[in-house]
Amino acid sequence: MQNLFDLSGKTALVTGSARGLGFAYAEGLAGAGARVILNDIRDELLKESVSNLRNKGYEALGKRFDVTNEEEIEQCFLALDDEGIKVDILINNAGIQYRKPMVELELENWQKVIDTNLTSAFLVSRAAAKRMINRHSGGKIINIGSLTSQAARPTVAPYTAAKGGIKMLTCSMAAEWAQFNIQTNAIGPGYILTDMNTALIEDKDFDKWVKSSNPSQRWGDPEELIGTAIFLSSKASDYINGQLIYVDGGWLAVL
Repeated sequence: MQNLFDLSGKTALVTGSARGLGFAYAEGLAGAGARVILNDIRDELLKESVSNLRNKGYEALGKRFDVTNEEEIEQCFLALDDEGIKVDILINNAGIQYRKPMVELELENWQKVIDTNLTSAFLVSRAAAKRMINRHSGGKIINIGSLTSQAARPTVAPYTAAKGGIKMLTCSMAAEWAQFNIQTNAIGPGYILTDMNTALIEDKDFDKWVKSSNPSQRWGDPEELIGTAIFLSSKASDYINGQLIYVDGGWLAVL
């Protein structure tokens, strides 16, 4: 029987993947056989991460572009076209966090979080989907949501709005692109041990709250997201569309 989770012969682009969860997704897909394209705006870190994967025997390359810059995104995809590289799988991982009470929140920082976490997914997916449609090949698009796609927390209003938007953007992509054999789904990570969460992890009260409010009584590990990413990138998910799968240790189940 064919291995439904084999990604050999596929090319995956993962945004914001020079480090953190993005790198974990990229490395996981590479381990399943895919050629991976890492993306970031930090040149040296991007080169180091590509080299890291190549040293492990994986096929990897890097593409620097700002996920909020429409022109840079299009230039990247045009360059891939010229190189004969077709993106079969896209993971919209790039994101930032900004914590501040709403009554003190500046419009500039609200907009920056919305642009980086939500609008970027639209821009990069549009460029990828156009090409998937034109070559009649289908494809996989995976947006990265969050627990805040479903539940709010204080001081992270723009992030919550963006991740809630990711949930419905995923549905909209499925509504329009399923007819072209493009499956668009999302992953909603719970509280994961990442650099973005360093301040929270080191906060003893918050760390205690995470562990006490989660049935699993612990933070998640980045590697625990890889299986879901591979599943949604593979033939095993060919009839799944417009869904958001939470990987949260059961946190949302007991709210």
